[in-house]
Order: sequence, then C-alpha cells, then structure tokens
Amino acid sequence: MALEGGPPASAREKNSQDGALPASGFLLLFALTFFWGGNWPAMKIVLNELAVWPFRTICLVGGGLGLFAIARLGGRSLRVSPQEIKPLLICTLFNVVGWQLCSGYGISLMEAGRASIIAFTMPLWAALLGHWVLGERMTAAKIVGLALGLTGLAVLIGPDLQSLGAAPLGALFMLGAAISWAAGTVALKRCSWQMSTLVLTAWMLLLGAVPVAIGMLIIGEGLPADGLSTQALLALAYVLALPMLFCHWAYFSVVRLFPAAIAAIGTLAIPIVGVLSSAIVLGEPAGQRELVALCLVCGALAVVLVLPALRNSGRA
Repeated sequence: MALEGGPPASAREKNSQDGALPASGFLLLFALTFFWGGNWPAMKIVLNELAVWPFRTICLVGGGLGLFAIARLGGRSLRVSPQEIKPLLICTLFNVVGWQLCSGYGISLMEAGRASIIAFTMPLWAALLGHWVLGERMTAAKIVGLALGLTGLAVLIGPDLQSLGAAPLGALFMLGAAISWAAGTVALKRCSWQMSTLVLTAWMLLLGAVPVAIGMLIIGEGLPADGLSTQALLALAYVLALPMLFCHWAYFSVVRLFPAAIAAIGTLAIPIVGVLSSAIVLGEPAGQRELVALCLVCGALAVVLVLPALRNSGRA
C-alpha cells in the first residue's frame, strides 16, 4: 500500500461524512489492528535485552529518517509553515515523546498483553479531552463508556495494588501513555495541516527523537556490551518497519482524513490482537481477569464510539 496518494484530505472527509468511506480506509484500519497488535510482544522481546531510552531513540530516529526518505523519493516538500510549528511541537510532545517513553517503561514493567489493554483506553480519554478542549458534548453514552473502562482498569490492576511490586507502576505508566496519546489525537484534530500526513508523521518522529536521545545520554543507557540476540534483532526490525514506519503514518492518516469516531473504532481490536499475540509468542497467561478487563474496555469503547456511529448510519 502506498504511503501517499488518492483524493485530497477534504474529499476523503466529505466522502466519509456521506457514509462512503473508501475500501482502502477499511484496509488501512485492518492493517493497523494486525500490525500494531503484534507490536506488543515484539517490543517486550526487545525490551528484555535493551533499555527503554536507547530502544525508543532507535525507533524514533529510524522511523523519522525512514519516512523522510520515502517523502523525498516521492518528491514531497519537507517544509513546515510558521503557523504549523507550535501545533507540530505540541503534537510531538504528546503523540511521540509522552507515548513512547510511558509505553516503553510500562511494557518493560508488566506483561505485554495487559499493557496493550490499558494503552487502548485512549479513546475514552480522548472523549473527555475533546469535551474540555474542543467543546464536544459529553453524552450519556460517553459517561457510561468511561465508567465501563475504569471498571476494566480496576479489574486488571486492582489486585496488584495490594503489593509494591513492579506491575502497578507499569500500569500507571501505560495509563499515562494512553492519556498522552489521547491529548495528541485531540491536538492533531485542532489544526488544519498544510503538509502531507507522511511529512507530518516524519517530523513528529524525528523531533520527538531529540529529547529522548538527550535523555538517553544523560541517564547513560546504551546498547548492551554483547549486542542483541537474533530474536531481539528480528523483533526490532519488525518494530521499525511496521509499527514505527507504517502504523504511525496509517494512524495519523485515519485521524486526519476520516471522522474521529471511525479512527477510534479502528483501535478497538488492537488490544485483542495484543493479548492473543502475546499469549502465542511470549506464553503470557490470558486468564479470567485479563479477559474480563478486555471485555469491559472493548464494551466501553463500543458504547462511546460504535453505537453512535451505527445510529447515525441508520438515520442516513
């Protein structure tokens, strides 16, 4: 699938509002679900051998430079207009720096499947932030959805809070990652971007790499002296090629080009893939608590996003 092309953003937004979302949009959401879901066990494999700061530095530099190379090969301008600098920095802070660091530490401190469940409560926090920042109406469905989501979190991490082990800290990091991602999504929707999604994504990744790389140098974390195992190198290659290059571009494309509800609906199945792939690849347990939390979170997202969309389509 090409990283750019097709009708302009305004045309796609109009088509989606008319209920004529192109088939390529559904393919994009399906690919996001599969590749981002598989990212969780891959990250866990790498983070078992590589510290968070160098891992995220490699991901961001590799992803940013890779997307810039694709943009240049496609003849895209890399220029950022003066009025886009401030929103670009804000989106980078939340979508990249906050998400990358919080999720990196979170997944290093807890099981990858459970981490993915917490991460993809993002649309719930996006609904709240959309109400506060964008003035979107807080409906009864959103309130019910938020209650279901918080109940799911309580089921998942509640028993762990009885101890001072690493799991509660990991859950808090993942919750911070989800909120940061939600804030970045709302910030992305506020701006009418002139640059292409490909170039926008490249700038966010590369700009986000700067504070992360500085943090890596300050903390003194680096590559392991004996290098990475073959398994970790293969997992790192997967993370760079698909989640960092393709999935970041694909997600920002969906958020930018389609209604926010459709973009969020596309994330519903990702934690399911994350839990299943982590159980298959890493042998992580997928017991009753994880399944109940997963159902509650997905139910919350369905109440907030899917049911309103179905009602609107039925009235069309």
